[in-house]
Amino acid sequence: MAELVTGEAVALDIRVARLASRGCAFLLDLALQTTLLNLGLSLVSLTSLVADEAWTIGLSIATTVTVLVGYPCVCETLSRGRTLGKLALGLRVVADDGGPVRFRQTLVRGLAATVELWSLAAAPALLTSLGNRRGKRLGDLFAGTIVIQERVPHGPVFGPVAVMPPQLAGWAQRLELSLLPDGLALAARQYLARFWELLPEVRDALGARITEQVFAVVSPPPPAGVRPEIVLSAVLAERRRRDEWRLAQRRARRMRMTVPAAAWPGEPAMAVAGPPPAAAVPQGPPRPPAFSAPRPGQPQFLPPHDYGSGPYQDVLHRQNAAYGPAYGAPQGPATAGIPQAVPTGAPQAPVGAPPAPSAAPSQTPPMGAPSAPSGDHPQAPPAQAPQAPSWAPVPGTPPAGGPPATPPRTP
Repeated sequence: MAELVTGEAVALDIRVARLASRGCAFLLDLALQTTLLNLGLSLVSLTSLVADEAWTIGLSIATTVTVLVGYPCVCETLSRGRTLGKLALGLRVVADDGGPVRFRQTLVRGLAATVELWSLAAAPALLTSLGNRRGKRLGDLFAGTIVIQERVPHGPVFGPVAVMPPQLAGWAQRLELSLLPDGLALAARQYLARFWELLPEVRDALGARITEQVFAVVSPPPPAGVRPEIVLSAVLAERRRRDEWRLAQRRARRMRMTVPAAAWPGEPAMAVAGPPPAAAVPQGPPRPPAFSAPRPGQPQFLPPHDYGSGPYQDVLHRQNAAYGPAYGAPQGPATAGIPQAVPTGAPQAPVGAPPAPSAAPSQTPPMGAPSAPSGDHPQAPPAQAPQAPSWAPVPGTPPAGGPPATPPRTP
């Protein structure tokens, strides 16, 4: 048995292939390679009848290299470290960290085998394997590999390394195992795995010592009269059961986070209350406040003559069109249908007569309007407007008492 540390810093207890099993696997591969080599050289020798001698020598070298180096490289790469001989003996070549062997590692092992196994009759490989703790030959040392034994026989009594004795199941469920270190648990497992390989006096003494170390950190103590190997088997079996339960809970929690709730049977999914909210309807600019009618004796805000361009231009014109031109309503299509004030006693035009020409508007700007810019261009003289009657309001000021009411037309 040997300890192998993986790339994730996990210590594995493996069984290293020793000299006897590796020698038997090598003899099987040697017989197969010799057969393939003799068959290949026989076929190459036939080329001397139709080709030059140089062709025969070149093909013979290529066939020898293919059988001696290519056979183990191809087999170990494709089958993850096993040739036909190793497959028959239950052996496998792995990297020093427990990972699968790579092509470059198998190539180094194959090139080293041509020297230490074929050229020197396996003498360097034999000496190196006997002196190495893991039974490595020169090719394994160069490539960073190790040959392990996959077919590990189970114990004749226990089967698995640690099982739960029925008489200790209730006691084991109350154990406090949080202080049990991994190294001590691994030592107890190795002791149980090699229990039947030890002498009776050695295994009893070793079992008592390991049991004493375990129950220095584990409570409650075991029942009286139980052998150490049975107690250690119960402790390790309970520790494994708790680890498996913890891993199952973690896996279920991870599945709940990744799988939707509707996929889990027996669990109601979250219901959404009501339909989804409707999309917001876009709204225009707010309506401006309407100007109130002027009251006697109270000053009122006079709207400007021209509102200019903007979102409220048409709205303000329509609201103030009833007050006439003094309130800035445009005289056009916007106020075409609005009746205008007619003074009392004014002569009425006969029905069907053409309309009288309107007087030109005053050139005086309304209150608050900007004055005309001064420049180099001469301005035209203002036109003389006819005198408005005394009852007509002054342009730019609201009439007293509000806009005059329109009298009814006489037929």
